[in-house]
Amino acid sequence: MIVADANLIVYLHVPGQKTAAAVRVFGVDPIWCAPLLWRSEVRNVLWQLMRGDSLGLRDALAIMVHAEALMAGQEYRLASGAVLELATSSGCSAYECEYVALARELGVRLVTSDRRVLSSFPDIGVSPEGFGR
Repeated sequence: MIVADANLIVYLHVPGQKTAAAVRVFGVDPIWCAPLLWRSEVRNVLWQLMRGDSLGLRDALAIMVHAEALMAGQEYRLASGAVLELATSSGCSAYECEYVALARELGVRLVTSDRRVLSSFPDIGVSPEGFGR
């Protein structure tokens, strides 16, 4: 099991430069979990792609359905205190720290491309390219 950040979930579902790495991560560990926040973050990325005419509404909805199926039963609520403490001590956003807090709580790695998270939490974070190697 891994904690997958919203970008990794998007990379798995939307073809692009980082899709191959996301597919490889999924092949190594197909059990992905995330804080409930992932839904809003993925929706926002899909909306940005729609706004830029890179994705249509029908495709965005299909991606969301598939992503929700992938994450079913693996979504978590987090205590605000843990998230805010991590954000305060690291300088990372509370959004980013939700994923870190969940990885710590579950004792698993957070797979992310976020450089600030990788730098601030090297014990928890691992890049998609580095995961499983």
